[in-house]
Amino acid sequence: MSEQFRELDSIRMDIDQLDEQLVALLNRRAELAQEVGRSKGRDDTPFFTPERERAIFDRLRALNGGPLNPQQLQAVFREIISAARAAERRLRIAFWGPAGTFTHSAALATFGHSADLQPFDTISELFLAVEHGQADYGVVPVENSVAGVVPETLDMFPQTNVRICSETYIPISHHLVSLCESVDQVKRIYAGPQPSAQCRRWLRMNLPSAEIVHAVPTAHAAEQARADAHGAAIVNRLCADLTQTPVLAEHIEDNPSNRTRFWVIGYNEPARTGRDKTSIMFNLRNRPGELYRALGAFVAQEVNLLMIESRPAQRASFEYIFFADCQGHRSDDKFQKAVENLKSHALETTVLGSYPSAEPEVS
Repeated sequence: MSEQFRELDSIRMDIDQLDEQLVALLNRRAELAQEVGRSKGRDDTPFFTPERERAIFDRLRALNGGPLNPQQLQAVFREIISAARAAERRLRIAFWGPAGTFTHSAALATFGHSADLQPFDTISELFLAVEHGQADYGVVPVENSVAGVVPETLDMFPQTNVRICSETYIPISHHLVSLCESVDQVKRIYAGPQPSAQCRRWLRMNLPSAEIVHAVPTAHAAEQARADAHGAAIVNRLCADLTQTPVLAEHIEDNPSNRTRFWVIGYNEPARTGRDKTSIMFNLRNRPGELYRALGAFVAQEVNLLMIESRPAQRASFEYIFFADCQGHRSDDKFQKAVENLKSHALETTVLGSYPSAEPEVS
């Protein structure tokens, strides 16, 4: 039996009818969001609740029967939630800028386009903006799967009172953009040290004679490439779109698995979801075996450590502050017992926040 095809006009009529229903439903959702906002205002509840968003996305994935894949569905609802939240109150979100950086991409992935996104030149300025109430939340990079931790982010926690509310991961994909008509016309490549290093193999195979011109951040690299008849830049997709620079070659990164983890900082204390992380900060007496004994507090309670890093304590020479990510929530009985034990070894211990894990394997 031959497949029956409907006329295009008939299909479009059904789409138009669905669009009418969607408009009505979206506006009704915004009305309910405004009602939620009024309730939050009375109860002094935060307007950004990552644990609630986790529950929404988990429920949507369970309901989804296709043809949209889970990532597409979440992207659609990210913007729906962003618009609905703006109907409650438009949040001011600080990010390490300027526009077009990977941190900008992380801010959009977390808060959507309806938030008021504000770029800051330095991570320290961003932290202080959140602490002083100039921004509701901030988005900062914390570690890259290839380059390791971002020390500027960790170093700000001892200097401020902000906490970690959420996390997200952004794949690090690089693209070659230029006004040149082909790669063969490129003689100079504008890029920062990390993008050029992360694309070294591709550049050696495809543009071995091209001059690498240091240019940071990526938005400035794209601007310089646009002003050079034989110039190109290594940027991410967001920067390419914002600067309207054509892409000559996609995904030129050497490591397709490279990604960066970002934290949302603020003053929320998200509730337990069952798939959480907790970040802590502590410093120890300067004597042999002290770190070994301190970490034994987690071993005794079978609390899994996901990351541990040390940073120099700025108030004393040759002393260090340790940062650790733990599997679980601060309200978990095992975690609480581990922290109580840790305090018997540490000079100071600070829980920086519990938040939903962005990694499904962490449970």
